[in-house]
Amino acid sequence: MQKPFRKSLTANSKFAVPRKAFALQGGKNASPKLLFGTAGIPHSSKSKSSAGGIERVKELGLDAMELEFVYGVKMAPEAAGKVRQAQEKTSIQLTVHAPFYVNLNSYDKQKLGNSKYHILQSCRIASLCNADSITFHPGFYQSSTPKETFNAVEKAVQEMLAVLDNEKLEITLAPETTGKPSQFGSLEELLELHSANPRVKLTVDFAHLHARGNGCLKKQEDFDSVLERIEKSDKGLLKGLHIHASGINYSVKGERNHLFLQDKTNDFQYKLMLNSLKSFGVSGIVISESPNPEVDALLLKNEFEKL
Repeated sequence: MQKPFRKSLTANSKFAVPRKAFALQGGKNASPKLLFGTAGIPHSSKSKSSAGGIERVKELGLDAMELEFVYGVKMAPEAAGKVRQAQEKTSIQLTVHAPFYVNLNSYDKQKLGNSKYHILQSCRIASLCNADSITFHPGFYQSSTPKETFNAVEKAVQEMLAVLDNEKLEITLAPETTGKPSQFGSLEELLELHSANPRVKLTVDFAHLHARGNGCLKKQEDFDSVLERIEKSDKGLLKGLHIHASGINYSVKGERNHLFLQDKTNDFQYKLMLNSLKSFGVSGIVISESPNPEVDALLLKNEFEKL
């Protein structure tokens, strides 16, 4: 049975939170610098709760954590309240990754409805946690043309924004650049989606871009070109940008799996990425998605601070 995607935490709910300014994507509280953090709870955290993970991120000297709802939004409102308390205590910046099983271009109405439901539930719990931005993989082309897929994704996004407005939830939708040519989510497509509705931002996964282009980010000018294209579309996107980074294993079909940045088989040039972020004055959050995220989050932060 299809889940009603307008259901759950409304403005009148006891779990609703006040509207606020957000630190990501150019909000008035946007950080003037880059923050570095982990995708999920650090492996070195003694507590396996999200609240405990936030405290461990703070102990490590990192700045941010992405709550991973990738296999379902399983956090209860009460647990989200504890996450919020930990966030307010530590000032660790929070983002959320919505479930993987999302396809906003699904031909099946129930699957499409469920996809919107998963994203909206991520938004609702994210708001309770005091997170700022929701990233998600928008969908697959299947047998549709890129234009048809764009139209389907844009329509679904507009519908979700209407629900967020109705529930008075200020959460930034930031679909992610995807790692396979079969997936909707090239940089150009997401910038076009933002141009069609400036409220929709984007998450730039540099490793995904590298894999999607079969190892296309090789030189400094390749990384500069990514930021130049974003700047040309909307310079404000570079202030409060949501970024993912990791080593990456890929084939001609795109992304296969994430690797440590210093894995001998990884050819993703993370130092060149950091150089470009520095030279373009990018602010926001860089989330490490490596197999042990705090190891590479600290590596990225330390290397960036040397620049």
